[in-house]
Amino acid sequence: MPDSLIEQRQLNVLVLAAGLGTRMRSDLAKVLHKLDGRPLINHVCRTATALAPESIYVVIGHQAEDVKTAVLNEIEGQKVVFVTQERQLGTGDAVNAARSYLEDSDSTLVILSGDVPMIRHGTLASLVQHHHRYLERGAACTIVTVRLGDPSGYGRIVRNDEGSFDRIVEQKDANEDERQINEINAGIYCFDTQKLFSALKAVKNHNAQGEYYLTDVPALLKDAGEDIAIFHHNDPQEIEGVNNRVQLADLERLICRRTISRLMLDSGVTFIDPKNAYISSEAVIGRDTVIHPNVTIEGSSEVGSRCEIRSGSHLVNAKVGNGVEIRDNCLIADSEIGDAAVVGPMAHLRGHAVIGEKGRIGNFVEVKKSNLGRRTKASHLTYLGDATIGEDTNIGAGVITCNYDGVRKHETHIGDRVKIGSDTMLVAPVTVGDGAVTAAGSVVIEDVPEDSLVAGVPAKVKKSLRPAQSADGSLTSS
Repeated sequence: MPDSLIEQRQLNVLVLAAGLGTRMRSDLAKVLHKLDGRPLINHVCRTATALAPESIYVVIGHQAEDVKTAVLNEIEGQKVVFVTQERQLGTGDAVNAARSYLEDSDSTLVILSGDVPMIRHGTLASLVQHHHRYLERGAACTIVTVRLGDPSGYGRIVRNDEGSFDRIVEQKDANEDERQINEINAGIYCFDTQKLFSALKAVKNHNAQGEYYLTDVPALLKDAGEDIAIFHHNDPQEIEGVNNRVQLADLERLICRRTISRLMLDSGVTFIDPKNAYISSEAVIGRDTVIHPNVTIEGSSEVGSRCEIRSGSHLVNAKVGNGVEIRDNCLIADSEIGDAAVVGPMAHLRGHAVIGEKGRIGNFVEVKKSNLGRRTKASHLTYLGDATIGEDTNIGAGVITCNYDGVRKHETHIGDRVKIGSDTMLVAPVTVGDGAVTAAGSVVIEDVPEDSLVAGVPAKVKKSLRPAQSADGSLTSS
């Protein structure tokens, strides 16, 4: 096919995602099981998006609304069409569910499986190119194949005496000789769309499963005189499907190993024990950062350079500056830590907490939806929720912002250079002015003026901390 026609031909993608996946032994649809922190279907859809297709059609069935939500979270803004397969009667039936959308389309259709998450954009782009250029006139169908040491469970590619494609035979329908074939069907195809839907009309369910197999279509096209191409791929891991939880765990380990190797080799990150760390493939970690054993970094977390993250700490969608030390057993979710700060041990940051540069969050301190300024410290046994705290402020041990009145959450505002005494209760909404001090055990229910000392239950102003001016103009304490 001439290059100009290749460029003009419309490309669509069809993702098969309707099955439950009985071998997962789960009430959750197979494509919603997570790999590297995202549903399997999301991995496939992200790769499909990279092909820049005209549309992505997703065939849904089991837990359809949840699958829709997962897909739209991944490729929002992309043109997505959801197609419902009313009854799961095989892969041929699943594709046939999209007939009304596609059968008259003069296009190329890439068919993907929602449970084959490792396929890469580059592989699919090469597949499409091979499909269009086959024998210089293009193929009606191109099948991705790979050779496996153990092909059990996969459909086999049967070739004729000339080595060309003859048919696909499923494991349950294969005879003993066919089961010895190690070239398998990867379940990834490229079709001339109109020829696909024409051939689908002839597919029967005369097989061990009683299903309508998409794998019958290539042989039907061949018998009709059409060209069938094989795109042989050399990376079995890339086309590996997820049929059970063992395979899911194997792929999780594979992605994690690749991620850690990349971070060590390309980014200059030190892992004390690479086998005992879990790092999301989307995480970014800077040079000379040290990751101790049993650290988990999930989601799109960003960790700067020269940081140290000690054992047992868990980061989820966290943003960590340069030179930060995160001590043992901290949980940091959806929060931000400024440069040169120290957090932990046993600290919990959540709900978009922000810790300023050179801040200090210590033992058993929980910070929720709060913003702490530069060099501010909360070192011991404290809860700070819905609070805004200025710079150079010290929060004593056992301090609590009482932010919930039983109906609504309220905010606490603490200024710069404030000293909050141990066991102070700050009953929100309340504001503590710059330079103020609360005595130990105070219950603060009213705003505290700047540069004043409050104490008691409820706390009252005891004295001003502002220097007084004498008659001769000199400053004295008040």
